[in-house]
Amino acid sequence: MYHLRLKGSHYEMGVKRGKIFKKCQVSFPLQLDGFQLEHGKRSEAVLRKYFPEVCEEIRGVSSVIGADYLHFASWMLCMGCCMYNLENNIPVHVRGCTAFAYEKDGRALYGRNNDLPPCLREGCKSEIYAPENGNRFNITTSSFINGEEGLNEHGLAVCMTFVMTSPDKIQAGFNSCFIVRYLLEKADNTEQAAALLMELPVASNCNILLADKSGCMAVAECTPSMKKIRGAESFNGGRIICAVNSFASDEMKPYDDSDGNDYDSHKRYKVVIDSFASGRIKEDYIETTSQLLKGSYGFMCQYDNEPDFETVWSSIFDLGSLTIYRAEGDPRKKKFITDNRLPESIGLR
Repeated sequence: MYHLRLKGSHYEMGVKRGKIFKKCQVSFPLQLDGFQLEHGKRSEAVLRKYFPEVCEEIRGVSSVIGADYLHFASWMLCMGCCMYNLENNIPVHVRGCTAFAYEKDGRALYGRNNDLPPCLREGCKSEIYAPENGNRFNITTSSFINGEEGLNEHGLAVCMTFVMTSPDKIQAGFNSCFIVRYLLEKADNTEQAAALLMELPVASNCNILLADKSGCMAVAECTPSMKKIRGAESFNGGRIICAVNSFASDEMKPYDDSDGNDYDSHKRYKVVIDSFASGRIKEDYIETTSQLLKGSYGFMCQYDNEPDFETVWSSIFDLGSLTIYRAEGDPRKKKFITDNRLPESIGLR
């Protein structure tokens, strides 16, 4: 996993990344069909309206590597949405992640397994951003500029989980990974993040989990046509919320187009909720949360029978201290290592 620090204007940060790509001779599979090009161009207009700064970051990258900006931005906006063609593009259905947040005894923590094809493991990144006129944050990603999860300087965690969408239902808007980036940079807490999210056009189905250091948490179940905010469940004097690769709310379930092809989402969801309801997550919260992510309490990351699919990283965030614990690979095989770069970057350590 790469560990990068970026600061300054968005264009400057993009230029720095572009120089790294150019030095390492990184190439990109930018071949898009007509549907993808049209979706990307229309989505770039939406992104530019709500988040023009990140468009400048993309422009910084594309200018250095010699790519057409609009084509490059369109490719990025198709990720996790309608990138269904080409061997080098990961198919839209190859996603399977588990995320949760909980509050108990005055502590608020977040956990996640990020499950992807192993070919993406080596390109994963954990990055510290200090953008001009925006929140400082850590973002973890299998892509770049956008990301699957993150924690900002205010103790707000934001993450996405993919939910299958039929191509004919996809609309111009933010893909789930750009939603994560936008909210980390713009919001201070769960309530503010939820309000910003409700205003965003969303390209395809996803869950967006939000949790802050006060213990306020929610999951926004999103489709291109509607959104629903789902609250936490109570357990043994605490609260828990979980998101997998399906919708949990009855009214949103008809929008899930996976037809059950979601890498045992319901099994993973049940293991998380049952682990808290049974009282397994207690006392040493970091240790017991890591055991949950390792699959000690039931199926979570045991994809041994799935070809070309595994947990490529696991994370635990302590939202109060801003400390991150991360296993860079299958958590059954890799240790959780402490990452204090975020609190250090804002002078807390």
